Amino acid sequence: MKQLTSAEVRQLWLDFWQTKGHSVEPSASLIPVQDPSLLWINSGVATLKKYFDGSVVPENPRITNSQKSIRTNDIENVGVTARHHTLFEMLGNFSIGDYFKAEVIPWAWEFLTDEKWLGLEPSKLYMTYYPEDTETVELWKKTTGLSDDHYVPVEDNFWDLGAGPCGPDTEIFYDRGEKYQDLPDEDPEMYPGGENERYLEIWNIVFSQFNHLPNGEYVPLKHKNIDTGMGLERMVSVIQDTPTNFETDLFMPIIEAVQALGTKAKYGDSKLTDVSFKVIADHVRAVTFAIGDRALPSNEGRGYILRRLIRRAIMHGRRLGIKGNFLAQLVPVVADIMEAYYPEVKADQSFIQDVIVTEENRFNETINEGEAIIEEVISSLKSAHEKLMPGEQAFKLYDTYGFPLELTQEYLEHAGIEVELDGFEKSMQEQRDRARAARKSSTGMAVQSDILGEIDVDSAYVGYDQLEVETRINTILAEDAFVSLAQAGSEVYVVADQTPFYAEMGGQIADTGEIVDENGQLIGKVVNVVRAPGGQHLHEVVLEAPLVLDQTVVLKVDRRRHHSIEKNHTATHLLHQALKDVLGDHANQAGSLVTENHLRFDFSHFGQVTPDELVEMEAKVNQAIADAFPVVTTVTTIDQAKAAGAQALFGEKYGNEVRMVDVNHWSIELCGGTHVANTAEIGVFKITSESGIGAGVRRIEAVTSLAAIQEYQQQEAILKELAEGLKVKKFFNLVSRFAQFREEHKETVQQLGALRDKMNAQAAGQIFDHVEEAGDLTIIAQNVPNRSMDDLRKIADEWKQKASSDVLVLATSADEKANLLIAVSPKAIEAGVKAGDLIKQVAPKIGGGGGGRPDMAQAGGKNPAGIADALAFAKEIIAK
Repeated sequence: MKQLTSAEVRQLWLDFWQTKGHSVEPSASLIPVQDPSLLWINSGVATLKKYFDGSVVPENPRITNSQKSIRTNDIENVGVTARHHTLFEMLGNFSIGDYFKAEVIPWAWEFLTDEKWLGLEPSKLYMTYYPEDTETVELWKKTTGLSDDHYVPVEDNFWDLGAGPCGPDTEIFYDRGEKYQDLPDEDPEMYPGGENERYLEIWNIVFSQFNHLPNGEYVPLKHKNIDTGMGLERMVSVIQDTPTNFETDLFMPIIEAVQALGTKAKYGDSKLTDVSFKVIADHVRAVTFAIGDRALPSNEGRGYILRRLIRRAIMHGRRLGIKGNFLAQLVPVVADIMEAYYPEVKADQSFIQDVIVTEENRFNETINEGEAIIEEVISSLKSAHEKLMPGEQAFKLYDTYGFPLELTQEYLEHAGIEVELDGFEKSMQEQRDRARAARKSSTGMAVQSDILGEIDVDSAYVGYDQLEVETRINTILAEDAFVSLAQAGSEVYVVADQTPFYAEMGGQIADTGEIVDENGQLIGKVVNVVRAPGGQHLHEVVLEAPLVLDQTVVLKVDRRRHHSIEKNHTATHLLHQALKDVLGDHANQAGSLVTENHLRFDFSHFGQVTPDELVEMEAKVNQAIADAFPVVTTVTTIDQAKAAGAQALFGEKYGNEVRMVDVNHWSIELCGGTHVANTAEIGVFKITSESGIGAGVRRIEAVTSLAAIQEYQQQEAILKELAEGLKVKKFFNLVSRFAQFREEHKETVQQLGALRDKMNAQAAGQIFDHVEEAGDLTIIAQNVPNRSMDDLRKIADEWKQKASSDVLVLATSADEKANLLIAVSPKAIEAGVKAGDLIKQVAPKIGGGGGGRPDMAQAGGKNPAGIADALAFAKEIIAK
């Protein structure tokens, strides 16, 4: 067997399939684009759905890739088993309705066994197949010439996710030899496809040839497809002959770097510490790539997963005895390992490290907060003579404060307390169920869109230079059928030889306008334009007159609307560069919307954007507009554009030939949209809002030109109204008048606060005279009308200082709402009275609920009439 590095294996794969006419699809971002069914890109085929479902026709039906992927559904197995990873690379080759079994099986054999490629020993390879798929096993026999024992029928070899494309598959296994066979020959799982370490699956080839209908029927697909997957980490472990994936050159440099961080443990010393080394190595790879793709830690969605990975790695570092922050130090090691195919990781290294250090510091603060909470829990459990922490409580520490279960158990162990694990697992499962329900379900790829996929005509977009063009109608679609005549009043989809209408794409909305005949008479209104699978511009038209196939017409774009869209689109480019200038190069586009009325720009940023920063960005954009910079659009190659410093936009797929939009060499982006010829045409730029919309993603909305002037006019009207209300004649006097008004208001609030404190003190003096006996304890239970909850707390603070009774129960009502507060002395707690438990029993009397600590709790409700019953019930409970 050839000795190869992981980088060489990856490159051999791509080189091989290029010799078979495949185009290399670059590894896409781990963050799915326009696919709400996925939290992460989780396979090589996930980014190619658009080709398999027919919504886009690829330039080349033969595709190969090495796709970075993340799966976190079984994170607990990472480091424990030999081959579980969160981040992995899937090598794939795909045929979109082109070649099939007869081609792919000999090619697979060639790649695996030919000395020019991997050069594996043929006798060590075994193939599984679906029992009814006799064609596949016969092809394998013909191709390999191996004995019959090398082909194993397996009933599970059928790839089916429910409704949609499906088909049989064949898996290729490598025999690693007897040294990986721990169990005797009688082991029933010791065969290719069984649960064992000797026969290792290295490749799966799916023959997508049926459509699984909702009624359970399987019908042949019109276009048969090939979808394959070879895990790079697993293949490298075979070639480098390592016990697990973690001893390969993809992981060992990270593990060695962890050993150098001050831990006394050495990899290989024990299974327990080995798990920690593996978890850290695995998680830092996933975290590095995810942050590089602008996923940022948060408390929801993929940000929550990312935060969990970081914290899990930190916890395993603590187990190895590593002190202080360490995870960010491993990022350069990951960057060096992956640089051959992922140079962007090294380029983003500093940003990735900054995010991880910020998260490490935050987790250290969380640990301190969690320790304080656990100490309180321990105290409460001890006072109640409990030896078991409820699982729900441990889960809250984990879910709300990010406190790992293992750390909670470690703290409780010293106090002789255990965690009720069934309750913890139940809460964890409920959270998983909620997460699944929150995401849109997907049962796989849709069936090919036959009618749109059959549009096979030429259609050129000329809208960069013309907004009106005479052309021929070459396709009419009405009610999912091709027609030669459409009547007035119908809604149809139309394709023409040429079109000036921009199709919705890259965040820019479509043009609208009219179709007229050669005499200028209106035929129909174009209300939207989208791209057909073959790339043609598909016009959605409401007909005012009949339309005939092959008819000569004039397509006219709404010029005013088109120019408004252009102004906003060019403004997004200026804003993007201003963001980078002000916030840093990490502020990359994460989505956009360009309409005729406004623009919306989403960008990655893991901090707040200050008002001063917004002012600076707005000023930079307006300066570029005032400078009247020419906007130069050049058609060039992707390599030349990158060499010129052009930025690629989020979610866009670029061919070898691209459009580069250059604004005075300050803003240079790859963009297929339409733009003004000079920034002066934009007129003025005004930011209307800035907000956070998700984990590490923020949004700016803005307007330009006349819309910006209208925004200023609205603000001026508000200023006029304020000036009249504050009785000032000039706007610039508003600030001083408002400052004066604020001081007056502050004084009034202070006076009211002093009066309220005096009233509370008087009320407290009267309340504390009403001490009653309740069993062995004393209680004060009083209704104090028209007080806030803050007032009740202040009275409780004074009660605590004076120790007027063992239990205090206060009630108040205002605006048809009721509030309760219960405070309990240490003596009463020792006697078994807990404020939190007591208020849960009493609160229903006021139509509400509440909770709190053993010494103090509060509740709210919507039934003030129940206050008297609540106070009486509290006395009754205490007496018992």
